[in-house]
Amino acid sequence: MNVPDLLNRAKAQGVMIATAESCTGGMVAAALTDIPGSSAVVDRGFVTYTNRAKQDMLGVLAETLEAFGAVSEQVAREMAEGALRNSQAQLAVAITGIAGPGGSEFKPEGRVCFGLAREGRETRSETIEFGAQGRDAVRRAARDHALALLLTGLS
Repeated sequence: MNVPDLLNRAKAQGVMIATAESCTGGMVAAALTDIPGSSAVVDRGFVTYTNRAKQDMLGVLAETLEAFGAVSEQVAREMAEGALRNSQAQLAVAITGIAGPGGSEFKPEGRVCFGLAREGRETRSETIEFGAQGRDAVRRAARDHALALLLTGLS
């Protein structure tokens, strides 16, 4: 993923970006802000590791968390939409998943759910099964996928 290209495209469109991250703990925001000049397009990042943080900072509904669990497309969608509502951004990506170690039969290690919200467009969500490749590898893969999603949001 070419982060400078992503930032340049956002700047050309006058789009500000926000991130809402759980299992990646701010890695997407860090990848964006590692690039000089990123302040022109990166508004803020939310690290919402707990369910309470997802509710308090992003407005994720307790009912959604209870019905689907934190690692779900429904929660990823609400996280992305909450990042837009609680920022000056027009584009937001959200990540929630199980980096490992561990997981369960129903929510295995390596499952990561993503949300992508852009003003004036329908919010998208998806689940990627990265597999039990270890915590660091899952988190890096999730970061890279989120950056690629942001690029699609600028198309």
